[in-house]
Amino acid sequence: MGTSMKAPTHIETSRLILRLPQMADAAAIFDRYAGDSEVTRFLGWPRHRTVRDTEAFLQFSAQQWEQWPAGPYLILSRVDHQLLGSTGLGFQSPHEAITGYVLAKDAWGHGYATEALTAMTDLAPRIAVSRLYALCHPEHRPSRRVLEKCGFAHDHAATQRAEFPNLSPGVEQEPLCYVLVLETGKDHKS
Repeated sequence: MGTSMKAPTHIETSRLILRLPQMADAAAIFDRYAGDSEVTRFLGWPRHRTVRDTEAFLQFSAQQWEQWPAGPYLILSRVDHQLLGSTGLGFQSPHEAITGYVLAKDAWGHGYATEALTAMTDLAPRIAVSRLYALCHPEHRPSRRVLEKCGFAHDHAATQRAEFPNLSPGVEQEPLCYVLVLETGKDHKS
């Protein structure tokens, strides 16, 4: 892996708690966002059809946390601990990670995505990530605004292709790639 620094499994922001997902969260994840066709429309992973799909994600999450310095986080409200969605870091190498976010419909429009993404951009350089990126469907304007608000720049030269299985299963498309280059070893403030 190249680095022995592990991310905290619990992070608090002004309004959110980000924590390690547990198998006991499967039904809530499925009900709140992973099984919702509107919520998952622009995501790069298929909508969960059953709670078993969500359990498979939780097994994947545990493997990511075991192999890398971090992985997926659940996003909860600090006020009532209601599950709002998820975010996290997916590692391409010890110094490069992809990030993203998904929120339940009733959590849209409250600034939670910006707050959760800011937590990821603050965390990344502390665990030696120097390049953070996110892929976004061109039609997903709210997500593009969140990325730009958090300091990510559209990489016009990127040539990555990705499938958006909830829009066009099996069809690779050209997503927008947003990049944030970070100075590691110091706290990053957006």
